[in-house]
Amino acid sequence: MSTSTPAGSAGADVDAAIAATRASVAALHAELTRNGLVVWTGGNVSGRVPGADLFVIKPSGVSYDDLAPENQILCDLDGNVVAGTPGSDKSPSSDTAAHAYVYRNMPEVGGVVHTHSTYATAWAARGEAIPCVITAMADEFGGEIPVGPFAIIGDDSIGRGIVATLTGHRSRAVLMQNHGVFTIGRDARDAVKAAVMAEDVARTVHIARQLGDPLPIPQESIDALFDRYQNVYGQAPESTSK
Repeated sequence: MSTSTPAGSAGADVDAAIAATRASVAALHAELTRNGLVVWTGGNVSGRVPGADLFVIKPSGVSYDDLAPENQILCDLDGNVVAGTPGSDKSPSSDTAAHAYVYRNMPEVGGVVHTHSTYATAWAARGEAIPCVITAMADEFGGEIPVGPFAIIGDDSIGRGIVATLTGHRSRAVLMQNHGVFTIGRDARDAVKAAVMAEDVARTVHIARQLGDPLPIPQESIDALFDRYQNVYGQAPESTSK
């Protein structure tokens, strides 16, 4: 992995954003283990640094118990490690080029997650999209979770498949054929949530299929559920006025 020059003159605001992103990405990896989405050192979370053409990603092959803000790796959007920064002496995740490609080509994405979670990856091994047959799936993904093409790890091929599959699609998750799950979000936490939900619905729909043919949800109902969940569900932002 090549390196780029330090951010240097990026300023105090960017430095603070880098530090916050390091802390967030390091902490969010615990959600992958807590939710049973990864084993050993597999999987990764990355987060775009707000206000800079940079992102933070997990180091390759490091135990989840040993992840900390200072060993998360800062990269530019070409996937190059930023030299002279904490963690730059380590190799970044083998999926770094894929994450970088997503950030370069989907500017609205602020976080990317990869797992080999059991049920979702089983669907990926079959090369089969997960059909939208439960309301929780309509809420979160607005339809099916699609399948992306088979691609070899190490270059940006996986990233190209992610972007090609999810561009214009409501789903924030893609099942990369014979590989596993990649999710995107407005930030790293949102992408982690998508990964958790993708495994949950993959398991439920798999079990439903063992019992028979799941009942389809009409498209107009999927649309209504997605709109409600995305725009009405939850608490309204607190007013800043007093």
